[in-house]
Parts: sequence; C-alpha cells; structure tokens
Amino acid sequence: MALPVPPPARVFAELLPTPAPASAPAGGGGGGGGGGGPPAPSGREVHVSGSAELSAGPDRARVSLRLGSRKGAAGAARSSVSRRLEYIAQSARQRGVTEENMTVTEDFSRVEDTYQMEAEVCIIFSDFGKMQNVCNLLIEKLGTSVTISPPHFYHTPEAVDTLRRQVCVAAVGNTRRKAQEVCRLFGQSLGKPLLIREEETKEWRGHIDNHLSNSPDSLTLQERIQNATAYASCRVFAVFEIKGKENRRNKLL
Repeated sequence: MALPVPPPARVFAELLPTPAPASAPAGGGGGGGGGGGPPAPSGREVHVSGSAELSAGPDRARVSLRLGSRKGAAGAARSSVSRRLEYIAQSARQRGVTEENMTVTEDFSRVEDTYQMEAEVCIIFSDFGKMQNVCNLLIEKLGTSVTISPPHFYHTPEAVDTLRRQVCVAAVGNTRRKAQEVCRLFGQSLGKPLLIREEETKEWRGHIDNHLSNSPDSLTLQERIQNATAYASCRVFAVFEIKGKENRRNKLL
C-alpha cells in the first residue's frame, strides 16, 4: 500500500518582534508609565538548519486463506466448505481476532455435472505473533485443504501520521540543540524562536538487497517486515533570538 502524499512545506511558527514604543511628544515628560514599554529587540539572531530520520515497522498484516470443494451434490459441496470456514473463524476468535477483522467471501457455481463451492477468508492482524500461531495451527489441522497466502504487511494511516509528526518534532529538537551549542560556543544565551519552517520531507519504504531473494513469494517473515518498514526524513530551518551573555550561574549548574 502506497504511503499517502506528504503535505507541502509550511511555516509552523513565526513570532514577529514587538515594535518599539512610539517616542513621547516634545515637552511631554510628565506622563505616568513613560519608558515602561518592552525593550526593543536586539536584532541579533542565529540561523540554523537541522534534520532527522526515523522509521516505523508495519502495524498491520493481512492474510488470505482460500478453500474449496467440488461435489456431485450441492449440499455436500456447501457443507464441506462451511465446516472448514467455521473451524477457521473459531480458531481466529480463540486467539483474539475480532469479527470486524475477518471477511468471508463465497462463490458457488456449477461445473459440468458437479457443484463447486469456493471461499476466501481475509484476516487482519495487529499482533504478528498471533498471526503466526493461527496460520501454523490451520496448516497443521487442515493441511492441503486450505491455501494460506504469505502475509501482506502495511501501515494504517494513523501510524503514518504519527511517523510524520515524530520526525518533524525530532528535526526541530535537533535544530534547537544545534542553535544552543552555537550560542554557547560564543558565550551567548539562546532566546525564543522567531521562525521555524519545514524545508523538506521525504518518505520511502525499506527494501532488501536483490541477492537475498529472487522471488517475492520466497521472502522470509522478517524480510517482508523489513521490506514494508516506512522511513521518513525531515529538514527544518529555524531562526532564534540571541538574548545576550550566558548566565554564569546557570552555566555552572
């Protein structure tokens, strides 16, 4: 499943400096509160950029199970498939799979002088350990009468959004730490942010080397998870105010 297109670059915060108070009119020295306004900004700034890269493994897996039966009597064909469908559903429920995560489709047809019943069960797992337990059990109990496809791993939209937020916050944190180190190098104290802008975001999926496997169907479970892992990077640009000389007491603490 392709990742949703990331939003365009945007400004997260821009705090404009407070304008200097207007000068008092000539001869107006008696007004109360004169000279009590906020000091004009120093105009000293540090401009830095920072980046971060994070990854997130898939949080869902979809497994499809196919089974069928061809009999001379319609009831016999239906009954053969229905018994296996019930066993599959019961085994999944006993291991914590809810009904909304199981979908069953059935197809009944007549082929020459016989009746054919086919069914497919699609199960969504959020716990990959439970997925393996269910699949192993069904292979053991049902054998070749059921065909289980390799699991398809993917991310929910919520997981992708979380990854995007985390990588952006991490990039902003790295940028602020870089600005702090620059200020400390010159004995200055870092002030408030004046501008934080997301410059670039990239997203891609993990991939394994081609020499590991020639066919997607022969990938191991860990190779499939690695192949479905989502990566995201973010670069931000920030402008911080330089407050002045660093407080020696805070520096000692």
